[in-house]
Amino acid sequence: MKKFIFIQLLLACIIISNATTLIAQDTVSTAGVEFTPAAPVSSSATQAVSATKDIGQTKVVSKAAVKKATKAAGKKEARQTLWAIFLAGLAGGFAALLMPCIFPMLPLTVSYFTKTASDKGSAVGKAIIYGISIMVIYVVLGLLVTIIFGADALNSLSTNGIFNFGFFLLIVAFAASFLGAFELNLPSKWVNKMDANADKGGMMGLFFMAATLSLVSFSCTGPIIGFLLVQAATSGALLGPAIGMLGFSFALAIPFALFAMFPSWMNSLPKSGGWLNSVKVTLGFLELALSLKFLSNVDLAYHWHWFDREIFLVLWIVIFALMGLYLLGKLTFSHDSPLPFIGVPRLFLAIIVLSFTMYMVPGLWGAPLKSISAFLPPQSTQDFDLSIPGNTSMMSAAADTNSRKYADLFDKPKGFNPYFDYDEGLAYAKKVHKPVIIDFTGHACVNCRKMEANVWPDKQVYQKITQDYVLIQLYVDDKTDLAVAEQSITKEGRAIKTIGNKWSYLQTSKFQANSQPFYVLLNPVTQQPLVTPQGADFDPASYLKYLDSGLKAYGAL
Repeated sequence: MKKFIFIQLLLACIIISNATTLIAQDTVSTAGVEFTPAAPVSSSATQAVSATKDIGQTKVVSKAAVKKATKAAGKKEARQTLWAIFLAGLAGGFAALLMPCIFPMLPLTVSYFTKTASDKGSAVGKAIIYGISIMVIYVVLGLLVTIIFGADALNSLSTNGIFNFGFFLLIVAFAASFLGAFELNLPSKWVNKMDANADKGGMMGLFFMAATLSLVSFSCTGPIIGFLLVQAATSGALLGPAIGMLGFSFALAIPFALFAMFPSWMNSLPKSGGWLNSVKVTLGFLELALSLKFLSNVDLAYHWHWFDREIFLVLWIVIFALMGLYLLGKLTFSHDSPLPFIGVPRLFLAIIVLSFTMYMVPGLWGAPLKSISAFLPPQSTQDFDLSIPGNTSMMSAAADTNSRKYADLFDKPKGFNPYFDYDEGLAYAKKVHKPVIIDFTGHACVNCRKMEANVWPDKQVYQKITQDYVLIQLYVDDKTDLAVAEQSITKEGRAIKTIGNKWSYLQTSKFQANSQPFYVLLNPVTQQPLVTPQGADFDPASYLKYLDSGLKAYGAL
């Protein structure tokens, strides 16, 4: 009973942690430009209207105020991102602890410490050194990823099509390994060499014991480590891989020290058995589902339209349905142990998984599925959509029939009709005497999709955007080549060849920010912000206040 409760709680933790890691990070585009470490500003910064100067009948925020606010908020956002990466690593470490390659080693290793030590203090000291050695090994691995790729390469991974497709294939391979297709094993001579050095004793012997565990357990930990490193690398955080490995190794090392301190706790541990493989297979299903997000990023950035929303949903429905059947014992693999009965905790977990599967089914006909909207392709990519926008009375406000540049390339958020070119949108705003809301967005930006699905459809927010503003969406990670006449070289000597290059450079050079989503309320005449720009705000009431502050500064309220 205890073991299944532990599995259930852990798997829930992993799902939440992975979701937090993906959602907590804004997309960062570094396409051909040099960025400053900026990010969306906090809600308090949006009230910085006092840092404005009068221009005619309206007010605009000074460039210095924008730069100062975005830099300050950038540091806060970076800290939040690193914390999310650390927590994801921590969850991954606890999951790895329940793998067949590691869990049986726990009592054996702790027993070695207690039997070879002269007293309890010595055993605890050895266990702590052993745990620290594990942490050093994995943190160094994370640092090597940063050193090998470099800071600029890490920042560009989240929007690079080749890397995203490669990550998709890599994580699918990891998932296949967890499902039992093959074992990921390092060369045996590495393990033998480490094991020989471990026999020397002393601190170095303990270090090589930890290295031996890392190598021997690679078939179980490799897919988790690989997934964590990919997630951390594509976050754009320079220290992301190292922080992720710190969390992973910390979770892996803690039990050895704790059980050495309190050996009697070992008696409460569940015995090794087939349930360890069940954890491994379940994680394989999860990795397979999450890998599809990387494939979706590529499809959106290159406008292939092979992997639209309904295709994504069908695959997720099938994957999670198979996971539910596996938990019920209706689907087995060749390496599974016989399952004579289903425990109640395992049944509850199966109910959760199958309920989530059923929850996704209405999405095939256009249901918004707000809880997972950040992971899905935009709803406008869905070919068969029976859902009715909640603001049908206002649809005429968004039904502007003016032609839009790049309109055939980009999918409009449902119920909105934005401009996709900065100059074209400004020209229209001047004509109708309305302020502009610029949405610096990205195909790979999960927070952008969540804002479009959860906040913008709010009745009052929808009305403000469609009736009181001119919406301009600029995709900073798009890979479509500009017309030859529009291609250029910036004063810094950087090539502007794609649509993404153009809008990414505009964001960094004019607004000193490089993260998405990034919302700028602009005076179309002066082309200066009306209030301090901000990033994602998932509270519709708070976001509405931000929109109202722009209208007030423009003189429209």
